[in-house]
Amino acid sequence: MTAHIDASKFLDPRVAAFVSGRHAMLIGGQWLPAASGRTLDVLDPSSGKVIAAVPAGEGADVDLAVKAARKAFSGPWSSMVPAERAKLIWRLADLIEQHVDMLGPINSYECGKPIGDSRNGEVPFTAETFRYYAGWATKLNGESMTINAPGDWHAYTRREPVGVVGQIIPWNFPLAMLAWKVAPALATGCTIVLKPAEQTPIGALYFGKLVEEAGIPEGVVNIVTGFGEAAGAAMSGHPDIDKIAFTGSTEVGKMIARAATGNLKKVSLELGGKAPTIVLADADVEMAVAGASSAAFFNAGQSCGAGTRFFVHRKIYDKVMAGVAERAEKLRLGPGLDPSSELGPVVSQQQMERITRLICEGKSSGAEIVTGGGRAGDTGYFVKPTIISNTTRDMSVIREEIFGPVACAMPFDDEDLDALARDANDTEYGLAASIWTNNLGAAHRLAAKIKSGTVWINCHNFNDVTMPFGGFKQSGWGRELGAQALDLYTQTKTVAIRLP
Repeated sequence: MTAHIDASKFLDPRVAAFVSGRHAMLIGGQWLPAASGRTLDVLDPSSGKVIAAVPAGEGADVDLAVKAARKAFSGPWSSMVPAERAKLIWRLADLIEQHVDMLGPINSYECGKPIGDSRNGEVPFTAETFRYYAGWATKLNGESMTINAPGDWHAYTRREPVGVVGQIIPWNFPLAMLAWKVAPALATGCTIVLKPAEQTPIGALYFGKLVEEAGIPEGVVNIVTGFGEAAGAAMSGHPDIDKIAFTGSTEVGKMIARAATGNLKKVSLELGGKAPTIVLADADVEMAVAGASSAAFFNAGQSCGAGTRFFVHRKIYDKVMAGVAERAEKLRLGPGLDPSSELGPVVSQQQMERITRLICEGKSSGAEIVTGGGRAGDTGYFVKPTIISNTTRDMSVIREEIFGPVACAMPFDDEDLDALARDANDTEYGLAASIWTNNLGAAHRLAAKIKSGTVWINCHNFNDVTMPFGGFKQSGWGRELGAQALDLYTQTKTVAIRLP
């Protein structure tokens, strides 16, 4: 069911006023328009209507932001003791939590996700991420070594901030992805030039106001809005940015990696996925149905870890498929701001057209649509939750990341874990996977054979700030979250002293 309701009717007047107000970029503690004077429109994906305009930053704006970040890195931020830096990051976390009634609706308005997921999930997780890394600011220690060479030596390492970092974040989790990058960078003493996705810049700009309110020094966090091909490209190749962090498609990630070779800046990439959801014969069917449904349809399938390939044992295949199809058909589609909505729109016209094209390609190649199968309604960018069966490995719906509420189901007949792992690994991606079983031994053995950065067992799309997240193969470089994220923003210096 699709509910065609004007999303703006659910907006608090304060939220509506901020969204529709004049927006500027945060650069060196000042709120500035784009040097060119150009702007870009932000759309409500539930209606396709323009809800705001933000500066369309380009190379000149990136240059200005990088200079501000470099000045701050050489000034108050790098000289601040870690305990003071931790206090400021913690204060920022408190402000995020206190402003949930602004950040939650802004998030749902511009990206379309259900308001409960924003208010009760993404915003609290954003605050938690900043608190976690605030604690790390005082714990970035080196180590001493015992030297094998003759003579008396004192040798030790230092962990130092990498410098000015450029961070390019996606539109599917605008606030959480911001936190995954900004929080560890701040904890390590780096300064930042942040580019939010052009589809979802408003929450990042509101975050910029909280950065100021928290008392973080000018130039430490700079926010440049704009298109990827202009602002993002300028950041990737900028000679005075020391590190680039990107979350998005594998195609764009490769472009960023090539652009970064100019000054050999450090690069971390969290890219695409095509996660298998593997349901063994002994799995709890009810739990597997609920888990597979969430794996495929959470956030309208717009998650790099989405479970888009169902491998289900033939013994329970029909039951699982019937259960998932029933859940899909009952999902209430509607604007993210409508509290009754269970599935929001995808983010853009372009995204909707790509998803529906891939579904049509699957049908024309001989696949069967179990449920769903195309656009829902004629207003906004809604796609019916879709399950496809009778797929083969060469079909585009199996090979390509769809990034929508679409999953392909394939039965298997035996318990040969090696064969099952080969099928699950038959993709260029390796970001995530889930296994559904009551057999602990099979779960561990299969988890070891799956080539992905995360394997969930009897759950899917579970993240915790303490757990590193990232991909194998073409799903990226590096790990975000957990202690490992600190490695992305620090460099190790060795100091060796020959004692007289």
